[in-house]
Amino acid sequence: MFKPFLLSDSSGLPLWRRPVTLLFLMSAAMPIAFFSWYALLNNFVIEVAGFDGSDIGLLHTVREIPGFMAIGVIAIILFVREQVLGMVSLVLLGVATAFTAWFPSLNGILMLTFLSSLGFHYYETVNQSLQLQWLPKDKAPQVLGWLLGMGSATTLLVFVLIMLMWETLNLSYNIVFMVGGFTTVGLALFALFAYPQFESPTPQNKSMVLRKRYWLYYALQFMAGARRQIFMVFAGFMMVERFGFDVHELTGLYLVNLVVKMLVAPFLGKAVGYFGERRTLIWEYVGLTLVFMAYGGIYWFGWGVLFASVLYVVDNILFGLALALKTYFQKIADPADIAPTAAVAFTINHIAAVFLPVLLGLLWLVSPAAVFGLASLMALTSLGLSLLIPRHPEQGNETIFSKYRMPAPAE
Repeated sequence: MFKPFLLSDSSGLPLWRRPVTLLFLMSAAMPIAFFSWYALLNNFVIEVAGFDGSDIGLLHTVREIPGFMAIGVIAIILFVREQVLGMVSLVLLGVATAFTAWFPSLNGILMLTFLSSLGFHYYETVNQSLQLQWLPKDKAPQVLGWLLGMGSATTLLVFVLIMLMWETLNLSYNIVFMVGGFTTVGLALFALFAYPQFESPTPQNKSMVLRKRYWLYYALQFMAGARRQIFMVFAGFMMVERFGFDVHELTGLYLVNLVVKMLVAPFLGKAVGYFGERRTLIWEYVGLTLVFMAYGGIYWFGWGVLFASVLYVVDNILFGLALALKTYFQKIADPADIAPTAAVAFTINHIAAVFLPVLLGLLWLVSPAAVFGLASLMALTSLGLSLLIPRHPEQGNETIFSKYRMPAPAE
């Protein structure tokens, strides 16, 4: 069961036990717990715990601290296989989600949020590493799009069930958190014991890797982390605070989001494969700049709930184009660097995430429009960085400046 199994031999396994199938199972398992929590979060903290903008900013700062600690994965994989760590992390995410409603106070919610986030971020770090190790470069964009679609389909199911059953069955926050959390735990334990431990052809470095030639990837990850906070923290909070969305109404918006994303996700993978990482990321950041400016317009010009809902869906679609950042790194990376760099990149991605939510939460109390104005500047910064990606990235051609670099010894 825990004996290493060569990746090259996996084609002889039944389809349901192959590495790609495991990636799909993992992509389905994580959203059940995470989005059961996320779908109810804004209503739960406002209705039960009485949160304001400052409190929600603090909660999301605490939620992002484990992402900043993702570099600890490098130390753990010295003793634990990546695949096992991923499943154990999913179990932690599920258990912490299940008991969220048991602690309806600021300190209790912060504690459970930290534990569930630790499981989530360590899982995501390992998952990204395994995806890039197990998927061939020529098929990676398309398969990553399918995986994104699988996650969206699972999230869609979660949202549909909540929307249909919340009022009909008079569900409580505790029931939804428990069912969502323990479903993820069950799937993670099945994946842990039912699948072989797949061995990648290239042994991974087990020490921290920081390479100068990856600098553009690090910078893009930092800005991606800053951008993500606006959507995760404030976009949904705006729908509840400004427009008074109830649980089933906010979940209905998430539902529309997921239907669109599930349909679009495979085409996003095709777009990255056809147009390349440079042009795909340029489109993403131009779109994000316009979306964030329009968010601000809701407060500046009093635009209504329908316009805000459309922006929310467009924002989420653009978020899916971030898979181009994964394939960009896969093309420029030494194969042995994938696991440690995934951990380093997650830490870099969360540097801004640790302090931005609480600071922007305070700014939100003064001017929500200013928060979205700053987000537009972040998107413009990312756009500038994306222009430095070459049309055909590879080892030795990481940025548009690489052709001017003098030959140097290998790092």
